[in-house]
Amino acid sequence: MKAIRLTIVCLLFCASLPAQVQWTEVQPGIWKAVAGTPEKISLLKAAGAKPAVAGLQQLPAAKFPLSKGDISVRVADGKVYLRFPLEREEQLFGLGLNFQTINQRGRVSTLHMDHYGGKDDGRTHAPVPFYVSSRGYGVLIDAARYITVYAGTAVRVDTKNPPELIDRNDKSKKWSSMPYSDAVEILVPASGAEIYIFGGPTAMNAVQRYNLFNGGGYLPPKWGLGFTQRVPTLYSQTDIIREADEFEKHQFPLDFIGVEPGWHSMAYPCTFEWDGQRFPNPKGFIDSLMARGVRANLWLNPYVSPKSSLYPKVKPLSGSHTVWNGLVTDFTLPQARQLFKEHFLKNHISLGVSGYKMDENDGYDKWLWPDVATFPSGTAAEQMRQIYGVMMQKMTDEWYREQNRRTYGLVRASNAGASNFPYVIYNDYYSHPDFITALINSSFIGVLWTPEVRASKSAEEWVRRMQSVCFSPMAMLNAWADGTKPWSFPEVESAVQDVAMLRMRLLPYIYSVFAQYHFEGKPPFRSMNLTDGFAYTAQESGGKLDATHNPYEAKTRSELKDQYMMGDDILVAPVFAGQKTRKVYLPAGKWYDFYTGAFAGENTAIDVTPSLERIPLYVRDGALIPMIPARRQAPKPGDVLPLEVRHYGTAPGSFTLYDDDGVSFDFEKGAYSQVKLEVKKDGGKLKGSVGKAQAGKPFGYDGKNVTWTFMTK
Repeated sequence: MKAIRLTIVCLLFCASLPAQVQWTEVQPGIWKAVAGTPEKISLLKAAGAKPAVAGLQQLPAAKFPLSKGDISVRVADGKVYLRFPLEREEQLFGLGLNFQTINQRGRVSTLHMDHYGGKDDGRTHAPVPFYVSSRGYGVLIDAARYITVYAGTAVRVDTKNPPELIDRNDKSKKWSSMPYSDAVEILVPASGAEIYIFGGPTAMNAVQRYNLFNGGGYLPPKWGLGFTQRVPTLYSQTDIIREADEFEKHQFPLDFIGVEPGWHSMAYPCTFEWDGQRFPNPKGFIDSLMARGVRANLWLNPYVSPKSSLYPKVKPLSGSHTVWNGLVTDFTLPQARQLFKEHFLKNHISLGVSGYKMDENDGYDKWLWPDVATFPSGTAAEQMRQIYGVMMQKMTDEWYREQNRRTYGLVRASNAGASNFPYVIYNDYYSHPDFITALINSSFIGVLWTPEVRASKSAEEWVRRMQSVCFSPMAMLNAWADGTKPWSFPEVESAVQDVAMLRMRLLPYIYSVFAQYHFEGKPPFRSMNLTDGFAYTAQESGGKLDATHNPYEAKTRSELKDQYMMGDDILVAPVFAGQKTRKVYLPAGKWYDFYTGAFAGENTAIDVTPSLERIPLYVRDGALIPMIPARRQAPKPGDVLPLEVRHYGTAPGSFTLYDDDGVSFDFEKGAYSQVKLEVKKDGGKLKGSVGKAQAGKPFGYDGKNVTWTFMTK
């Protein structure tokens, strides 16, 4: 009996000790360890991506970036406790889609799938448990649970680097309610987890490895990078055709149109079947749009209405709780996915529907399924919440891949492993500055985010919001509630049209940037912190003592969260309503004004006073920016267009112009071209040249009709 008690005590004690984990290099510069017994479902398993090995092999060699002895892994009480070391000046980025903060060091987050509630606390549309260090590495925890991250906030008694002991009674200004912490500590409420470390040597390299490990970034169809308008909820097919004709009348770009809930015979929950009165001829409606060069994107939420013919089929394959009286189908079950596939192919995709907006799969505790819900697969409700949006993305992406048709749409929920899915995140929040911060943060975690336009209080706000969406992954006006049009403020209609047409002119550059995302893992829209030569660091200032609001004199952090890069060469600095001037931080190297080619600065901060008609844009020295003539719609297969190549600055430069058919997945089998545009000095003068496209490869530009514009005089 005594021996049994000793054995039990030993087992309990040993289970709480730090475990020795084995780090295995699973891809170049990527290491994996297993803590405890991982669960059957995880974030990466739900996404099911295959690493883009060719791209990973092209990255610089990387060594294991941390001291293995300083990494602590402990499994106890059915939970995993992790600890990773931090250096004193290290900054941390990522940890979900945040809207108000960039550097996450000094913050506590519980990464929980949800709508964004106005506070960066981990409840967000993409609670990705991945962080990137300014030291050039990344850490991912692959577990589909609500993970709590103490990002340099907790101090252990046995720390090797104790914070300075300061007596607050001496009224020392050095005292802080948050003393120095030398670690990231993570609590995973699961019996085990898989842990990945992504090497650098730069922060950008770590992000590239993360994206490529998850299949590389998605390359949208060309039409997906044009302009999209989402129509009011109850528009009929006649109303929508009239809307498309209005866009043509105003000569405003339009490539795809968003059809909102009224297309369903019942919505909230959904039938996924056409309403016979508003849409008496769905095939004719879609064909009529296509004749105008416009595609249809259908809104849905995933909850199955009792009025849907799908309902009795999926009821045995659904969870214990409903949402708005609709079934929550268990998409971890192959038979459930197959039933949805048959229904969607028959009712939408076979008719020519080009994609989906997948709404309300993120959360809101008062109406989503509760964590006490059960599912027939045995997947816990908490796990289902963390992966539901990813499973919907994967499922619908597969349907279009089988048709050899690329799609591009919207989703409210995403997570780790989703970089190779054709979806952009959006939400119902509406702070313009916070939208830009979210766009910046999306670049750390392998997702895309769009700062959509819905309504504005003034013509100035309208223009400024429109300028931002035209320099984002999806240029979208979402008029589902109020029916606004791009020309709703007539006094600025020309300014709005100008920036929309500028996006269309820049499609060769933007499409090549997305190709870089796919093949190299570089985010198309990215934080300045991922940019070479960018040296800005967050500034902290002391708080003022306030017995009610700030009793610990907490410091505030001033961060650069309102400018970003589009590709390697264009710096975007949005302006918000009410701003007359703004500061722009230019990285090392010379930078030039996009519109004039004039020198703007080098490794410095500049104050700019932009006109209402222009969003501030700056271009690297030696950069080449390929452009096409202004047009309403993205190039189609077989189009051959003239090309203008702009060169900025005085340095030689080059650009790899990517092209393919723009609609299919044939590029994955090698049906694409990469043509080198180059500027060299010839007898003291700059001269441009265009490489020759490979025979038999798609190339939609006329190599003999290229105009070289040297912007800097």
